[in-house]
Amino acid sequence: RPRSVSRGLGDVYKRQDFGFDFDFDFGSELLGSAETTIPRAQVGEEVEVELLGVPETGALTFQEIYEKVLPSIVGIRAYGPDGGATGTGVVLSEEGYIITNFHVIEGAESAEVVLLQGERVLDALLVGGDAANDLAVLKVEGKGFYPAEFGDSSLLRVGDVALAIGNPLGEELAGTMTDGIISAINRDVNVDGITMTLLQTTAALNSGNSGGALINQYGQVVGITNMKMSSQYTEATIEGLGFAIPTVTVKDVVEELIERGYIGGRPTLGITVQTLPETDWSSYDLPEDFTGGILVVEVQRNSDAWESGVRAGDIIVSGNGEPIAENDDLLYIRDGLGVGDVITLGVWRSGEYLEFDVELIEQYV
Repeated sequence: RPRSVSRGLGDVYKRQDFGFDFDFDFGSELLGSAETTIPRAQVGEEVEVELLGVPETGALTFQEIYEKVLPSIVGIRAYGPDGGATGTGVVLSEEGYIITNFHVIEGAESAEVVLLQGERVLDALLVGGDAANDLAVLKVEGKGFYPAEFGDSSLLRVGDVALAIGNPLGEELAGTMTDGIISAINRDVNVDGITMTLLQTTAALNSGNSGGALINQYGQVVGITNMKMSSQYTEATIEGLGFAIPTVTVKDVVEELIERGYIGGRPTLGITVQTLPETDWSSYDLPEDFTGGILVVEVQRNSDAWESGVRAGDIIVSGNGEPIAENDDLLYIRDGLGVGDVITLGVWRSGEYLEFDVELIEQYV
């Protein structure tokens, strides 16, 4: 996921692939990568995302699909210190659990759910979110929620009908349905070093569709729409390349978010770092043979890094004996380890070389 974004409807992020430039449009006005501080809902419930097979009733008409699914589609409003975000959500249960994309609420301080049926606006609590899978679960109180029916995305084949319902360009076009097909299955898409395995569709997706429903011919939600490719920065014509998170992924992530509030088993050091530019080396008391390192900007108080003595202003130059000159070097070492494993950090502080054994902790959202 992007760690640094601008604020504007339909922000795009340039990547290289297939021999030409393309952009990922995440389908919403983004708040950015600041901490998400939406008030949290109580967790611990066991809610199952049931994935249904092919119904005996057979395929529905497009009109029947729209009438069936539209009551389960909601609008999402997220508010942060520097602006707002709009997106789409899908009702999971009668108890008011709502599925959306993490990037829609990332960096927000508060959120609202807009029920398209009845035009109600409800304050939302954050159950949990997961940036790696771009999924979040919100909770609203009240009655009159219409859960969507979820289908098994593993049963999809290329060429199957695919419909998208969401709020392109915001609430003025709420409840828009577009049609297409499933054009690829298990498509690996890499964004800023994180690979997501997604469904690819020709159904038109636009800014504001984020968190909406990708639907099969039976009126079952088989994916949560989250991005598209666009051609804003290239002369190549790019059309009909939309993506959705398959329900086999949604099921596992959402059920764990509702139970725990986060996805377990992901390790973190509990520190925020940035690469130290060579132009800044003279500002620190570094040895003459210094060849590069990363600056510790912040240390979480609940982390073993803090307990071990790592502090903001330290310059990390090695991890488990391997040199570290930029952020990715440390991430490479960390990603090969698990929660509870230890990284020995070599650090320069005030002209003195120190070493700290830091235990990786669970990563919370």
